[in-house]
Amino acid sequence: MSHWRTDPGAGQPASAAPRQPVTVPQLQEWCDAGRRIAVLTAYDYPSARVLDAAGIDVLLVGDSVGMVVLGYDSTLPVTTEEMMHHTRAVRRGTQRALVIADMPFGSFQLGEMRAAETAVRFVKECGAHAVKIEGGTKAAPCIAAIAAAEVPVMAHVGLTPQSINLTGRYRVQGRTDDSVARVLEDAHAAEAAGAFAIVLECIPWRLAARITEELRIPTIGIGAGPHCDGQVLVMHDLVGYGVGELSPRFVKRYDSFSERLGEAAARFRADLDASSFPAREHCYELPAGELAAKYHLDHYVFPHSEEKQP
Repeated sequence: MSHWRTDPGAGQPASAAPRQPVTVPQLQEWCDAGRRIAVLTAYDYPSARVLDAAGIDVLLVGDSVGMVVLGYDSTLPVTTEEMMHHTRAVRRGTQRALVIADMPFGSFQLGEMRAAETAVRFVKECGAHAVKIEGGTKAAPCIAAIAAAEVPVMAHVGLTPQSINLTGRYRVQGRTDDSVARVLEDAHAAEAAGAFAIVLECIPWRLAARITEELRIPTIGIGAGPHCDGQVLVMHDLVGYGVGELSPRFVKRYDSFSERLGEAAARFRADLDASSFPAREHCYELPAGELAAKYHLDHYVFPHSEEKQP
């Protein structure tokens, strides 16, 4: 049991992260050594490039893409093909980070064979290094089948958004006797089935601390407190991009990108109204010579310039 699991102040700083590609075994090594694992969601090539260069260890192509990028009202409509499309884009923008693809609703719930086949597609066709599926005890056979197909699989217990039609709403788990017992059972079942790591979402921090202490595999928290081996946030929540004023309690917003993007767009609109964009420095010139006269272009002048018409 690593010292980090009982002392959240221990561990190496993020700056100590090596620059070679991150691997699944390396996450376990970091967990054992007490180094925190930084995880963010990514859904496209440019954000993957930025986050990868910033030293984020794991890029999770989450099915949250359905809500924060595609505009769905839940993650349930997201298809396997949509997830594969976004996973390919993220993988193309990544050099160091481990890329994990979310298995969307319907891609594994109907049986182990479908789960394993879909997981293999994410690796073969998209370049994912691993997949993630929601669930513990119920998902254990699928976790085992995917692991048997030699695809690393991350589990996800606590609040599982794909179960929204059963739970009725998104809410903290592990606050009743039955719920605490279920989350504990799910976590142990996922590890026993072969998961290499586990996301703990929206559970009391003391419960997450016990799970982290009892499991050997890394725990990645989101709304699960400081004792997890790593933390994950949705990138759009992190920077305040396209999200509302209200955000989950567990989110720390590091920027207000929506505001800055809106301000930039407003300045662009104002420049157009004032005819100050595009300026001369944003334009291409004809080569020196007779082309302008030959094609009757020499009577055009740049707006607001000192040039005189012939």
